[in-house]
Amino acid sequence: MNNKIYDLIIIGAGPAGMSAAIYAKRASLEVMIIEAVSPGGKMIKTAEIENWPGLKQTTGPELAFSMFDHINSLAVEYQAGHVSRIEDGEIKKIITDDHQTYLTKSIIIATGTVERKLGIPGEEKFAGKGVSYCAVCDGALFKNKVVTVIGGGNSALEEAIYLAKFASQVNIVIRRDVFRADALVQEDIQNNSKINIILKHIPIEIQGDTVLKNIILENVDTKERQSLMSDGLFPFIGLDPITNFVQDLGITNQQGYINVDANMRTAIPGLYAAGDVIDKGLRQIVTASSDGAIAAQQVIKYLDDNK
Repeated sequence: MNNKIYDLIIIGAGPAGMSAAIYAKRASLEVMIIEAVSPGGKMIKTAEIENWPGLKQTTGPELAFSMFDHINSLAVEYQAGHVSRIEDGEIKKIITDDHQTYLTKSIIIATGTVERKLGIPGEEKFAGKGVSYCAVCDGALFKNKVVTVIGGGNSALEEAIYLAKFASQVNIVIRRDVFRADALVQEDIQNNSKINIILKHIPIEIQGDTVLKNIILENVDTKERQSLMSDGLFPFIGLDPITNFVQDLGITNQQGYINVDANMRTAIPGLYAAGDVIDKGLRQIVTASSDGAIAAQQVIKYLDDNK
């Protein structure tokens, strides 16, 4: 057990967590970030970013590295680890999967979300053998091959556009007859000759031998089935919050997102949340960064009030 008592521990090093760290460190707080995977969160898996103010275009990894470089320049302590639970108290305890315990006066949860699985036969079997949840990570592996994207939102369509740089053909399968994405993204899809759109269908099974070969699709109206040849499958059907470690604290809604007020405060004093993990309407890098800044300012006030 580390007996050091931090002013603030931030769980998650995405844009919300790193923005919070910058504001907190500039206020001379003793700050540590715990991250389970790698700095940047979803930015690491994002090919192109065109809505970050001041940068007309950049890549997710580039922006992630820039933010991480910023917190390193401020000497923010960084720890790799997966948090398993939080114990509330005047001094709060954070326990990780490897049985490390960290003590802190306040916490900001900024763990974000994880891609939702399709939950169909073959998905687990062919994970890493054709099924991928990260086009940026694996897109180049499908050069001159056929890939299929499941989903009709911005993420799905943006990933399809990225995959079209490598693949010979990109199928987009959606259960509705219209997309949910922004108009400009839809226009890019319609103008890309490599992209084939399949409306009103859902995947029900993934087939192959040692690698993925076919996807069985079902028409949502007629229930008619067809086999779609595909070398790769990229599901982008939604996200689930990473909040399994706080389920016993009573701070989440039915979907698992953390309930906060306008100041990012949960129902537990000294416990805050920010970014995609909270119950909110818009999940973007810019809104996550805003949440992180607000949460950090509230932590500063909380610590001042409880000296």
